[in-house]
Amino acid sequence: MTSLALPRDAMRTTTPPMAAAARLASIDAVRGLVMVIMLLDHVRDTLGTHWVVGDPMDARLVAPTLFFGRTLASLCAPTFIALTGLSAWLYGQTHSRAETSRFLLTRGLFLMLLEVTLVGLAWSAQFPPQTLWLQVIWAIGVCMIALAGLIHLPRWGVAAIGVAIVAGHNLLDPITFSPDSPWFKPWALIHKRSAFEWMGITIKTTYPVLPWIGVIALGYAIGPWFTRPAEERRRRLTMLGLGLILGFVLLRTVNGYGDAHWAPVPGDGLRSVMSFVALTKYPPSLLFLMPTLGVAALLLALFEGRSGSVSRKLAVMGGAPMAFYLLHLYVLRALYLGAVAIWGTNQGQVFGLPSVGAMWLVYLLLLVPLYYPTKWFAELKRRRRDLRWLSYF
Repeated sequence: MTSLALPRDAMRTTTPPMAAAARLASIDAVRGLVMVIMLLDHVRDTLGTHWVVGDPMDARLVAPTLFFGRTLASLCAPTFIALTGLSAWLYGQTHSRAETSRFLLTRGLFLMLLEVTLVGLAWSAQFPPQTLWLQVIWAIGVCMIALAGLIHLPRWGVAAIGVAIVAGHNLLDPITFSPDSPWFKPWALIHKRSAFEWMGITIKTTYPVLPWIGVIALGYAIGPWFTRPAEERRRRLTMLGLGLILGFVLLRTVNGYGDAHWAPVPGDGLRSVMSFVALTKYPPSLLFLMPTLGVAALLLALFEGRSGSVSRKLAVMGGAPMAFYLLHLYVLRALYLGAVAIWGTNQGQVFGLPSVGAMWLVYLLLLVPLYYPTKWFAELKRRRRDLRWLSYF
């Protein structure tokens, strides 16, 4: 998804190098897994838009297979951003605070630039662009810049700020500004998903950044867990994950604070479950973040110490996330444009695959062709540590 993997020399602990490498591999494996999940969601988004009736999370209308696929993809952004914070803490174990802060600042600015150039071009295939979507790469860049300042606080202070933002930002939901207000654009960037004009270009703030800053702060705050023995770390991650998921179930059941209310669908148990787990991602609500971060913690515990073939392949993909992210976006855009050239816009003004089965087939056929270039680039990063710019990918 993005350049979340800070350089591998970030792992210095009081434990042996082999144990440190195993911990790093588990982080890369989780990152690689959510990239694989992300690919399926982007195949749907690029080639399957005609299946979705309005909102893909509309529990009353959308096909259950698409709904649960989209729900699974909800893991991606929270996991990546939390791992960015964790990686920043690990990086800081071999670098001074000033060096870590400078690295986060420059990496964040790079990601923001990348979003409005190469990433935006891959989504729109327009140059110059008529619309810019400030999406996940933009949000991660802003989060890294924010963390560059936060790391100068005590770790407990970073944790407290993270909890306060994640748990409390929904209190700001009632605040709105009219388009002619000087606060409208800043608020759209920070908390309220919206669109505005800037220098003749439409800017759409898909990922308002405030709650994501809370997520990266929490990822940073658990960093010291990764200096503890493996069994203790696994136990802490498991307890955290289960606690977050249980807390979500309790809060969601009482229909209290943290997201829009849900309601059972009369006579349809499946769609009632869908309504229960239909959560707000833009910006991510408290109830969206609790189960997704909970599952991320459980995945870290699950991959702890794993060294099988699947784990190794996932870790390879997680070792070069930005390379995979850019590659898959341009491959999907090329497939879409090629399909339009051959078959035309067969679903209104867009091209769409004929079925969910066809979507899955395209997804599976893309996994291997995307894996090997990503593996090559990950190995290049390891071989050529003298080329510092490679670490940004």
